Amino acid sequence: MDRAALRPAVPPLRATMAALSANLVGIGLARFGYTPLIPALIAAGWFAPSAAVYLGAANLAGYLAGAIGARAIAARTGTPALLRGSMLATAASLLACALPLGFAWFFFWRFLSGGTGGVLMALAAPSVMPGIPPRRRGLAGGAIFTGVGLGIAASGTLVPLLMQWGLVETWLGLGGVALVLSAIAWRGWPASINAAEMLPANPRSLRAAPALRALYVEYALNAVGLVPHMVFLVDFIARDLGQGLHRAAVYWVIFGAGALLGPIAGGYVGDRIGFRTALRLAFVVQALCVALPLVTVSAVGLAVSSFIAGAFVPGCVAITIGRTRELIPDAPAAQAAAWSWCTIAFALGQAIAGYGFSFIFAGVEHPYPMLFLLAATALLLALAIDIATAAFATAHAAREAPE
Repeated sequence: MDRAALRPAVPPLRATMAALSANLVGIGLARFGYTPLIPALIAAGWFAPSAAVYLGAANLAGYLAGAIGARAIAARTGTPALLRGSMLATAASLLACALPLGFAWFFFWRFLSGGTGGVLMALAAPSVMPGIPPRRRGLAGGAIFTGVGLGIAASGTLVPLLMQWGLVETWLGLGGVALVLSAIAWRGWPASINAAEMLPANPRSLRAAPALRALYVEYALNAVGLVPHMVFLVDFIARDLGQGLHRAAVYWVIFGAGALLGPIAGGYVGDRIGFRTALRLAFVVQALCVALPLVTVSAVGLAVSSFIAGAFVPGCVAITIGRTRELIPDAPAAQAAAWSWCTIAFALGQAIAGYGFSFIFAGVEHPYPMLFLLAATALLLALAIDIATAAFATAHAAREAPE
């Protein structure tokens, strides 16, 4: 008899809280907690501006590695053990950054935290969703991805508070919060999850579908479009505009407030107008808001740009998941496979943009206009690909229709 079957099921609320905590730690704190620290790291002399930005990109590269390797590692270790270990490793990486031991030391830990973040994003939600009652899965999915927004909002308020004591204390504080959340999530993971069963054995047929292939490219371009706000927003406001870290932190909290509402709003709009239409609308709105600092850096303009971009960091996740369900209806395993490829595509787009934009940042005297313009262009290109793919599919269907 399967011993796992004898264990009591994890209550849906506890499982949801575990996945929310995983996203809060792996993405909200480990990735976005670094963004408001960039000006402080530079001001304290820990790193030069270009080095500090490259360390942000290291997290994005690690995220790609984690997203690619998550299933293979989970098949060997078991998903619950890997999720617990990833949360603990993330907490350890934050604590290790309290030691100013140079670029190589920080690069290793920033890369590791990116890898654990990729694992947590790829596995946390799919591992708990089968145990959520079907009528509550939409709400649970929205709650899970608000963990990203909670982490952003927490970092925007917690980091300036901790910075009153210093950088070392700030890193220790973030690591301590991550440890507490790891403990909260510890018993929330379903014990019987088998990573090999989460996705079909051969997802090649999914990759061959033109609409899905287009969605993967569009999602990667969406990641490119969000990188300037995800990585550079606080430094742009604090140093480039000369408004200081505390003022920049206000906009980072606004960014986090948007991220809190994004998943629920994205799912709601998709349910009302269809996820294909919602996806196209999202590309247009994101492009306008990402480019807004090119037009105005007023308080209202920066607030609108921060809030909307923040909303779409997790909001595009909810919309993209909904789009995969439209393309592959009534096939949960195939939908999970498509989401795995989407996660990898997003991670790839982030990593390429992270290092590409960091190169521009290091080599151009006034890089921010170019970064915002490239980001908006990527989002408009994603829109063009989606429209062109649909037009091609319609034309192909018309040719194949019997006379």
